[in-house]
This record gives sequence, structure tokens and C-alpha cells, in this order.
Amino acid sequence: MPKSKYYAIYQELRDRIQDGTYAFQQLIPSEAHLTNEFQCSRNTVRRAIELLSSEGLVQSVHGKGVVVIHEADKHSIFSLNRIESFTEASERNKLNCYTEILLFSELTTDAHINRRTGFPIGCDIYYIQRLRYIDGVPLIVDHNYFLKDVAVGLTEELAQGSIYAYLENTLGVVITTTKRVIRVEPITEHDEKHLQLDGCNCVAAVNNSTFNSDGVMFEFTQSRHSPKYFEFHEISHRNG
Repeated sequence: MPKSKYYAIYQELRDRIQDGTYAFQQLIPSEAHLTNEFQCSRNTVRRAIELLSSEGLVQSVHGKGVVVIHEADKHSIFSLNRIESFTEASERNKLNCYTEILLFSELTTDAHINRRTGFPIGCDIYYIQRLRYIDGVPLIVDHNYFLKDVAVGLTEELAQGSIYAYLENTLGVVITTTKRVIRVEPITEHDEKHLQLDGCNCVAAVNNSTFNSDGVMFEFTQSRHSPKYFEFHEISHRNG
């Protein structure tokens, strides 16, 4: 599904902030400048800036403009306040990343899978294990569960790349919301076999339940991260 104009502007401004074109504590160009540059309305520019602000990249200051509050050397690989694939996070951070498929299977949910994922018993699903390498080091194991009714025609070859890109660009799925739970869990034999743990006896386990625009939970993923390389940043705002 094609992205809207404001989202394209947001992506361009985000790239400029992250590559240092607009430096920390610097004002980005004015609304008038940006509407002229991108040939769009002020409302379109404002929507792009609101998205940048929600991600903690900029802050609007009354009477002054929009200030960059992102520091290039202080961002994490993954973000709590956005929905993005491993491929998108890798590209955003300009990292050398690779995915190895450990398992690609088709299952029907039973009581055990129901308790683990929340999918109703009897659903047809894809279950995939993907090992994520960053700069040649195996740091994350993803256990992915996708509803077959939504992820129609998913294959192992597609899972090697970005499943989200396939869902959005080929199938037209609109991905809207993710609920996340983060826990520290003891390592399993599977973790120990595949991850570089450097002697750690636990992993950071991130559970993601993701919904489409019809309110259907179509994905449950548990990502198990080597703790020495796990870091999430989040921006919070105080009301009042």
C-alpha cells in the first residue's frame, strides 16, 4: 500500500536528522521553507513533524521553531514507539544484517499455541524461526506466528526477507497496532545453541501481538535477544 505524502516527508526529514544534516539542538527549516521544498500544504508538513516529535526526534518550541533533540550516537537499534520490521530497523541504523531461517512450518493452533500466542484453537498459521545476525553475530531469535488467512501465500523465501514488506506491498495489509510485553527470561537450549550469549544465563524476551486495520491480530512474535546487545530507547511526554 503506497505511503502518503506526509509520510514521505517524515522519512526524508528523519533521514536528515539521523545522518546529522540537521544536528542536535539545531532548528529544522521553517514550515514555509518545507512547504516550498516539498510542494505541499502546511498541514502535510505539520503531520510529518508530529510523527518526528512522537518518535523523540524533534520538539516544537513556541516562538522559536522545531528543535532537533535526537543525538546521532544515542539511538537504539530497536524502538518501542514504532512498528518496524527487522529489515527496516537495520536500514534505519545502516547495519549489516542477515536472516537465517531455522524453521518454516504450517500448523493448526492447539491449546499450547493458544496459551502462548492468543490465537484461537483451530486457526491455520505459519510458524517460523528466524535467526538474526547483526554484523555477523547471531543476536536475536524470532519465533513468528502468522495467520494464514492474512499472510496468504507466505513462503520460506519471502520470510528470508521482510514479511511486513510482503504483507503491505503485495497483499495490501494495513498494519496498525502492536502490543508489546518485555521480560527477562532464563535461556533455553535453543537460545544457547543459536545465540551468542557471552556467558549470560538469560535473554530479553519481547512479545509482540500485532493487529491489522480490521482489528484482527494476525501476528504473534517472540523475539529473544542476547542481553549484552539489547537496548530500547523510548521518548515520554509529561502531560499538564
